[in-house]
Amino acid sequence: MLLRIQCLCIDSVDPSSLAAFWQEALGWRRTYATDEEVVLEPPAGSPEDGVAPDLLFLRVPEGKSVKNRLHLDLRPHDQGVEVKRLESLGARRVDVGQPATTSWVVMADPAGNEFCVLCPLTPEELEEPQPGSMESQPA
Repeated sequence: MLLRIQCLCIDSVDPSSLAAFWQEALGWRRTYATDEEVVLEPPAGSPEDGVAPDLLFLRVPEGKSVKNRLHLDLRPHDQGVEVKRLESLGARRVDVGQPATTSWVVMADPAGNEFCVLCPLTPEELEEPQPGSMESQPA
């Protein structure tokens, strides 16, 4: 069976506004928009184009009320720079019970959806095949 994740759906009382945050945060393109839903896709021609799931922002009547059951982990080149940039876009640091010694920063987007900004990969990690990548699979 071939099965592929097409999109990650994110509920929002204001899909356009929340999509604007993520569009700026990720540098993705808006490929579809109505009052009820907005689709973001990776930049055309980028390595992620056609591979990474789209983000689909859907209008719902209620605001977020509990911790996410699914969240995004973002891998930057420079964690500190990205955290500051995301804060300037409207994200904020949040505490979800993570230990003070964690290597990642837990943040929330303007609608309160948690996400993590991970530490950058080391040069050694960049050279090694990552778990789950095609290079790490046996032939």
